[in-house]
Amino acid sequence: MKVKGEARERIIQTAAYLFQLQGYHATGLNQIIKESGSPRGSVYYHFPNGKEELAIEAVKYTGEYIEKQIKESMAKSLDPVKAIQHFISVTANQFNDPEHIEGIPVGLLASETALISEPLRCTCVEVFKNWADIFADKLMQYGYEKEEAEELGMTINSMIEGGIMFSLAHKDKEPLLRISNQIPYILRKKG
Repeated sequence: MKVKGEARERIIQTAAYLFQLQGYHATGLNQIIKESGSPRGSVYYHFPNGKEELAIEAVKYTGEYIEKQIKESMAKSLDPVKAIQHFISVTANQFNDPEHIEGIPVGLLASETALISEPLRCTCVEVFKNWADIFADKLMQYGYEKEEAEELGMTINSMIEGGIMFSLAHKDKEPLLRISNQIPYILRKKG
């Protein structure tokens, strides 16, 4: 039974990587099968509804991966500014080796498929919300009211996602670092 789980995981990881590298529409099931080293039947066995189902699982996989990174960063400091800046720094440092960036396909898949796949769009929304909620939880621990923390969590997550897109376009981590520099101003307590 463990082998089946490993094969499924390998297919999902390969799909996530290929969706990130070349997009949803440019990635075919045949390429995923070949790159994952899986027999053709195993892809259809694990994902009987095809590419859309596989993309949903790839988004969930990536969502969990990034969620773990965000939680680890939030645990690095009691100060939410430092914790959020740590996460942005970890993300930005991936741009030192752009060929091996992990965890980017959620934003790319959302922009590419939002108008053509409602299930995939909803999965992306759920993943984005989970990430924003982690930031909001950190802010509430620091004393922000729930509503303000949720708004700031969504804003911070949106800034990071936008910074990732800018960094990808520029092939440079500088846009993310600039966002990191703005975190103290965004989280300035109203007095």
